[in-house]
Parts: sequence; C-alpha cells; structure tokens
Amino acid sequence: VQLQASGGGLVQAGGSLRLSCVASGFAFDDSGMAWFRQAPGKEREGVASISSSGAATYNDSVKGRFTISSDKSLNTVHLQMNSLKPEDTAVYYCAQGRYGNIVDFSQAGMRYWGKGTLVTVSS
Repeated sequence: VQLQASGGGLVQAGGSLRLSCVASGFAFDDSGMAWFRQAPGKEREGVASISSSGAATYNDSVKGRFTISSDKSLNTVHLQMNSLKPEDTAVYYCAQGRYGNIVDFSQAGMRYWGKGTLVTVSS
C-alpha cells in the first residue's frame, strides 16, 4: 500500500495550493479518503474527507475555502486549498479510511497513512 502526497509548498496568505495523493495497493474505488494536518506543537486534526459515494465533509475551519475531490480513474484524491491563512500552516497527510463511508475525523477510523507534505502560509 502506498499513499504518495504532493503539492505542498510556500504560499502567501490569500493564495492557493492543490494537494494530490496518489494511492496504490488497495481498492481505491471502495475506499473513503481523508486529509489530516498537523501544525507545529499541535495534535493532528482532520481537514476533509470524501466517502466512496462522493460525499464530502470538512473541518469547520476550512469550510468554504477547501475542496476535496477524488479521481477514481487515477486513484488520486485532491485537496484544493484557497484563501489560505497562516494558521493553515502544517504538514498535510492523506489517509485511507477503514470503510467506504467516513463519518468523522477519528484517526482510529483510518487504515493507512501517507507521508506528509508541508504547507507553509506566510503572512
């Protein structure tokens, strides 16, 4: 199983980034996927999830700014991040849910994790 995240970088506040996570080694079509982030000195938190049905959920702090999407033809999940804020600075991780339907951001509900990609938002 591999989850390869990319797309992180340095951006000014108000800017945009698009993260991608390419998955392999499991049935992507049947899987729920999620993005988490961990800021320096803080606990990891859920950012967005997308169930195998396409239903998406978001952390309140990113609603209206971030969009999660899934391209099943490429086994890839994206996170489009707009109107970025300095508080969005973190290492972002993609994860596969244990089930196709993801109902919350419980880390115990994730089966596999990718290595993170760093997003830095300057003020």
